[in-house]
Amino acid sequence: MPLLIGLVVFYVYGFIWTLRPRKAGSMKDLLELFYYRFLGLREEHVEVVKLDERELVTISRNPCPILKLTLLLRLDTRYACRLVSETVCKFVLKRMDPRLVFERNYDYIRPYKDGCMERVYLREDPEGLKR
Repeated sequence: MPLLIGLVVFYVYGFIWTLRPRKAGSMKDLLELFYYRFLGLREEHVEVVKLDERELVTISRNPCPILKLTLLLRLDTRYACRLVSETVCKFVLKRMDPRLVFERNYDYIRPYKDGCMERVYLREDPEGLKR
């Protein structure tokens, strides 16, 4: 039940945040908008592994409320983060640009690793043309 409440609260926050249209002109803009503004992470908590015109790969080492709740409830973060965080992150990114794809590496997630690795990239247009 606490996990479901967390999902609802995070989803409502994500929905309200997307009421004001936000567009990222580049992956660097996306880093700023999504990680620093939406998620509220600090620069020192986000390692940028890759950043180019089509892809952003990060490892987050922030104080994470979902991690804390999951550990408190003795749940697996690979389940809880997929349910709570990934759902909302995909929603917010799709509202920013429908071409954005969000992936979390569940082999590189806390508490099993020192951080949580995520990848956001632009999928190609259906015609195979890159924008």
